[in-house]
Amino acid sequence: MRRVALIVLVVLTVGAAAYFAFMPPARPQNLNASVQSTPQVIEGFARAEGVREFSFPQDFGPHPEFQTEWWYYTGNLQTADGRHFGYQLTFFRRGLLPPDQLPARSSQWAAGQLYMAHFTVTDVEAGSFYSHERFSRGAAGLAGAQGEPYAVWLEDWRAEASGPGTFTLHAEADGVKLELTLQDAKGPILQGDRGYSRKGEEPGNASYYYSQTRLVSEGSLQIGEQHYQLSGLSWKDHEFSTSVLTSEIAGWDWFSLQLDSGYELMVYQLRRADGSIAPRSSGTLVAPDGSTTQLFAQDFVLTPLSSWRSPHSGAEYPASWSLSLPAHDLQLEITPYLRDQELNHTFTYWEGAIRILGSQNGQPVAGSGYVELTGYAEPFNGDF
Repeated sequence: MRRVALIVLVVLTVGAAAYFAFMPPARPQNLNASVQSTPQVIEGFARAEGVREFSFPQDFGPHPEFQTEWWYYTGNLQTADGRHFGYQLTFFRRGLLPPDQLPARSSQWAAGQLYMAHFTVTDVEAGSFYSHERFSRGAAGLAGAQGEPYAVWLEDWRAEASGPGTFTLHAEADGVKLELTLQDAKGPILQGDRGYSRKGEEPGNASYYYSQTRLVSEGSLQIGEQHYQLSGLSWKDHEFSTSVLTSEIAGWDWFSLQLDSGYELMVYQLRRADGSIAPRSSGTLVAPDGSTTQLFAQDFVLTPLSSWRSPHSGAEYPASWSLSLPAHDLQLEITPYLRDQELNHTFTYWEGAIRILGSQNGQPVAGSGYVELTGYAEPFNGDF
């Protein structure tokens, strides 16, 4: 599924997008009010209604026939002496109109797409969380995406291919600068049914979704005057769709886990307003050789163990979990590296680096990953 549909489809609505497309490139002060009052229009965009063929590297790039798309990088990195950092660099695209309905306009500022990006860094030792947000129109080179050669960018925040299976990331804001090189160890992993990820029972309530679950990472991080050389693992999600979730869904809990046994695991739960779990919750277990096992709601048990109340938003989030896959003899305990990894921007959600301890096939296992929690701080309006 990939998280942030809440951000993309709520924040990047047609009304706010129209402002960016036709007015000078400055962020409106009343963006939140514009977003909340603007209806969503999906007619004319393609919808995910069955299995499709994926082709890489083309599918690394954009799919403008779908209304919403995101490229999501997260990772856990360490210095040589073990100092731990987490990061998130995510790009969101929102189509204003279907490509065949866009009017002809001569201005270089005329845009058919709106982009948003988030950049965060978690400094575990310092107990610090840095979080930044940007918006731009997909025009005049300010923001965009392409498939060959692969690149997605918003101003100077950028992810791009630098060679076969190799990618670079760059982001810098307010004295925090991250530069990474990522080497894909397993290739694209198709989520759901061969990349077709259903979120509900109605036709089109689905997305196309793949991940790169083991990106061997190295690079540098600067925070103020401090410079760090880092290595570790990153994870990329790329998802595109035109859809809405049913009104009963209050939010979701999404997990990407990288284990030292060579396995990766993605699971998510769609939460109803009454606290129960919707049946389309699912996931994927990725073996060391890249083979996958699709998981359904009945295949895993995710139980919150504690909670944390944000001093910023007042929202109460789960703060640790047990996760078990009985059929795979996998039992994990998941804990945030820092409890306060809440993003407070146009919308508020929690996304942060987590540590993992447990057992797999009777042997100890450990790892790191990322968790996203939506629908806890503010009402969820059914978009994804």
